[in-house]
Amino acid sequence: MNYIEQLPDSARRDQISTLHKEKQDWITQQKKGFLRYRTPCEILQAFPAEHVDCTDDTVVIGDPAEITPQEQKQIISALEGFIPWRKGPFSIFGTEIDTEWQSQRKWKRLLPKLPELKGKIVADIGCSNGYYMFRMTPYRPDLVIGLEPSIQHYYCFKGLNAMARQDNLHIDLLGVEHLPLFPECFDVLFLMGIIYHRSSPVDTLRDVFTSLAGGGTLILESQAIPGDPPTALFPEKTYAKVPGTYFVPTGSCLQNWLRRAGFSDIELFCQHPMSSIEQRRTDWMQFESYSDFIDPDNPQKTVEGYPAPHRVFIIARKK
Repeated sequence: MNYIEQLPDSARRDQISTLHKEKQDWITQQKKGFLRYRTPCEILQAFPAEHVDCTDDTVVIGDPAEITPQEQKQIISALEGFIPWRKGPFSIFGTEIDTEWQSQRKWKRLLPKLPELKGKIVADIGCSNGYYMFRMTPYRPDLVIGLEPSIQHYYCFKGLNAMARQDNLHIDLLGVEHLPLFPECFDVLFLMGIIYHRSSPVDTLRDVFTSLAGGGTLILESQAIPGDPPTALFPEKTYAKVPGTYFVPTGSCLQNWLRRAGFSDIELFCQHPMSSIEQRRTDWMQFESYSDFIDPDNPQKTVEGYPAPHRVFIIARKK
C-alpha cells in the first residue's frame, strides 16, 4: 500500500502524490547517474530475510544459514556499493556493518523519553538509511515515514527494507522543507541532526509544529555548543569542516526557538560532548570523521577554532 493512502485527511494528498511521482520519474530517467546506488538496491531485493531483529543495538536482517556462500558474496558486494555507511550498526545475513556513527548510543539516550509509538503515525526527518526507523518497529507504530532527499540513503533503505520486509516503514525523496504538505499528520516526529543545517531554524520548527497533530510530540536532537546563555554560533564558512552549517545553538537557545515556534512542555533531557568514540572511520566509512574535525592540539576546539560540538536532546509537545 502506498503510504499516502494511510495519511489522515488533513494531508495534502494530491500534492504529495504529484511530488512523489515527479521524484520517481526523475530517478528513473537518471539511468546512468544513479546506477551506483540503484543496482545494489536491486540485487538486495532478491534476498528476503526470514529472521529480522530490531530490538538490540545492531539491526539484524537475515541469518547466515538462509543463504549460500555465493549469495553471501553477492550481498556483500551490493552492500559495499553503499559505502560510506553513516548510520548503524547492521548485520546483514551475518555481514557486520560497522558504520561511522554508533547510532545505538543516540537511541539509548532518547529511550527514557521515547513517547508511545504503538498505533501512531511517525515521521523521521532526514532518516538516512533508516536505522532509527528499524529500531522503532518493536514499538508497533502503524506507519513510519522517513523523509530523505539523498539518493544514496534512499536506495540503501529500499534495499535493506526489501530484505527486512517491515511493511509499516516507508521512505520518500522529500526533505524537511516539504513538511507543509503534511499538516496535522504526525503523532510523533523525530528531527535529529537537522536543525543546524537550516538557515531559518525557527521557521523550520514552525513547519514541524504545523505537521504535528494536536497532542503530538517532537523528539529533537541537535549539534550544539556548550554554555548556559541562549546564544548560537554562526560560523563564517564551515563548522567542524562541515559546510551548510548555519546556527549552532546552546541548549537554552534551542529551547527558546521551540517556544517561539509554539511548542510547550519543553524539556532538555540529555546533553553530552561529542567524541571519536561515537563518530569515527571504519572499514565501511573510510573518509574523514570526527578526529579530523577537531584541533589536534586542543580537543575543546574545532579545526576552525570554534567550541567543539556537544549534542543535545529535547522533547517538546504541541497542545
